[in-house]
Amino acid sequence: MTEFKSRFNAAMKSFGRLLWRALKKIGKFFKMVFENKQAAAGMIIMFFFLFMLVVLTQALPYDATPDPYNLLAKPSWAHPFGTDELGRDLMRRLIAGSSSVLGIAFLTGLFTVTIGVVLGLISGLAGGITDKIIMTVTNLVMTVPTFPIMLVLAQVATITNVAVFSLILSALSWAGLCRAVRSQIISVKERDFIQICKVMNLRKTHIIFSELLPNILSYVVVNFIMIMRNAITASVGIMMLGVVAYDHTNWGAILNSSQAYIMNPNAIFFWLMPVLFIALFQAGVTLLANGLDVVLNPRLRKN
Repeated sequence: MTEFKSRFNAAMKSFGRLLWRALKKIGKFFKMVFENKQAAAGMIIMFFFLFMLVVLTQALPYDATPDPYNLLAKPSWAHPFGTDELGRDLMRRLIAGSSSVLGIAFLTGLFTVTIGVVLGLISGLAGGITDKIIMTVTNLVMTVPTFPIMLVLAQVATITNVAVFSLILSALSWAGLCRAVRSQIISVKERDFIQICKVMNLRKTHIIFSELLPNILSYVVVNFIMIMRNAITASVGIMMLGVVAYDHTNWGAILNSSQAYIMNPNAIFFWLMPVLFIALFQAGVTLLANGLDVVLNPRLRKN
């Protein structure tokens, strides 16, 4: 029992030290982020949308029941953004839509970066026939027309799962990132510090995760954020084609349904608010991407 307690205490101390180091690194990262004005502004905007997703969707639940007595009502205390064409609260509808919109954006960024980085890393390191095969597939994906594929998918099935929807968007957008990562890996692996690692017979896992990937981290993070931005716009168009099930809380769907009432003076907030939400999200991810590019790239940070 005494030996078990000593081992347990030693394990807890080791865990505590690792946790403290991790917290220090996270704290240092956020300090660097908020020292950059662009990154700080982008981070604040993204925290706002995260707060909307986690807190407001629970605190302000959306009721999809039509209210014929409040069609296109003007903003009031009961309805701060007014109501839509069926009398539903517009603010709660926009908040409810944040779960699908941000979920699609995040998963698309995650899937695209994973596919692009893994294939680009393999292609750049392996070379030879492996490189040729991956680059052939990459070039093929980049030349395949997207619109006809979407029309065919719309005829075959209607997708209701957010993860599957995100995979479709990723399958159409990973190729460019793969080519860029491959080029950077080929450039970095010829540098002196990588050659020294090879001479020292260090493991490939050490070279990949400790030497190569940290050197392209800033590029990958920036691309992840920009892919999130592009996914919002792409998801709206794909939804209109009928490839995925129509979600009336999606910001793009709200904007699309408001076009029929754009000349109605009572419907100003109906089309204006989804535009502002989409524009704010786009501005937030762009500012964050530009700021992080400076924060994570030592050469830009020095300048």
